[in-house]
Parts: sequence; C-alpha cells; structure tokens
Amino acid sequence: MRLHVRHRSQYEYEPAASRVSLRLKLFPSVFDGQSVEGWSVTVNDEPVEPVYTTGYGDETALWQSKGAVARVEVVAHGVVATEDKSGVVRDLPRKPPSSIFLRDTELTRADDAIRALAEAARKEDQLETTHALSLAIRETVDYRPEATSTTTTAAEAMAIGAGVCQDHSHILIAACRALDIPARYVTGYLKAADDEDELLETHAWVEAHIQHFGWVGLDASNGISPTDHYIRIACGLDADDATPIKGHVVGGSQITLSADVAVSDSQQQ
Repeated sequence: MRLHVRHRSQYEYEPAASRVSLRLKLFPSVFDGQSVEGWSVTVNDEPVEPVYTTGYGDETALWQSKGAVARVEVVAHGVVATEDKSGVVRDLPRKPPSSIFLRDTELTRADDAIRALAEAARKEDQLETTHALSLAIRETVDYRPEATSTTTTAAEAMAIGAGVCQDHSHILIAACRALDIPARYVTGYLKAADDEDELLETHAWVEAHIQHFGWVGLDASNGISPTDHYIRIACGLDADDATPIKGHVVGGSQITLSADVAVSDSQQQ
C-alpha cells in the first residue's frame, strides 16, 4: 500500500518564547515491509534534515529558533510504501541488544495487578503469550479518550480501567517485561479503515522480542498486529522516550498545542 501522510503540529507561546529548541523523530523507519518514496519535515516552513541516527535506529533532526518566537509549526508529509508482514519487524538499520528493552521506566513499571494479568496470560510459547496479553489488555482496559494524560503510568491506567493507545502500550510493555520478554514502545501513523473516521493523531503500539524469532508488533488498542495500514516512525522504552517531537522552551510562556494527522491511500488521490 502507498500511504500519503500529512502531520501538522502547531505550538503557540504567550508571551513569545525567548528561544525554542526541538528534537524531531519524524522520519519513517526503513525496513522489510516499509520504504519511503518521498518525505519532508519543515519547521516554520524551513526544511530540516536528520543529523544523527539514535541507537534504536531512529533518524533525528534538531531545530532551534533564531530568537524570540510566538508560534512554531512543524509539518511532516510524504508517501510511504508498506507491506503486511503480520507484524514481523526485520532489517531495521540498528539492532540494539534486546535486553535494553527489559529496563523499567516510571511509565512502564508493573504493579501487582499487571503482574497478575501477565501470569494469567502466560503460555508455553512466547509469541502466544504476547498475543494473549494484547487481547487481555484490550478486554480489561477500555479505549476512552481523556480518561488519562501523557503522564499516566501503566499501573494508574490499569487501575482506572480505561485509556488510549499510549496506556494500552505501556501496560503491554510492563506485562511483557514482567515475564522477561523485551518490549518497546513504537510511535507512528495508522490509516483508518474505509468505513471509519480519518485518524486525526499519531498512533502507538508495541514490539516484543520473541526468543529465537525476533521483533513482532502488537497493537493492543485494536487487538491485532500492525498491517500495511501502519507506518512505523520511532521507538523507545516508553512514550516519553519515543515521542516524535520533544522541545525545550526558554521563558515563562503559556504553551498551546494543536495537531492533526491525515493518512490516506495515495492511489485514491
């Protein structure tokens, strides 16, 4: 599938910020099942290019304002070709040791409830276990926008019994790591089904490392593995580590964010 993406994020600062610095992970991964046919990222209409590749394999750009700024608009757009590989992820440009993704973070630390969920889903086979976990989380934690925030931990979302894709992913990561299965947080885009409303924000899912097999994607929010409707952008230990845009603002400004994502089949345009 050839997917066309336009992702716009606009930050407004009141009063104007003295200086704004951004770290941008907005460049689609290239691996078996995903290739980039054309892609650009701009900040206030100024093109930016990757300046380094992280140890995870994510191309990263840096941008800094040239003085005080009241508005920053980041736009990423282009065409990405995808294939359905049943969630299997191979041939990424970097292959960090899978054990890195056993490391707990504040957002992904398992509590007794998550450990109990993990044990109840445990199978003889790791791949079966991860799929069972994904389905158990979907059944246990309702998808409910605004039930949580970006700082909600896996344990807190589990206790609330509701959340969004970030929360489902954090709980799945915590449960996998509780069973000594490395798991990482993935950010990207998802083309909505033809009979659904168009996605208006980024999406998140999980990749688990299966012993003697490799990395496999799991989307607990939808109860499936990623298909050719998914575009992989970046990964990390948790949402904060993998976030596509991270910034530093100098000055006591009030920050207002507006964002939207449009993903469509480019052959239909």
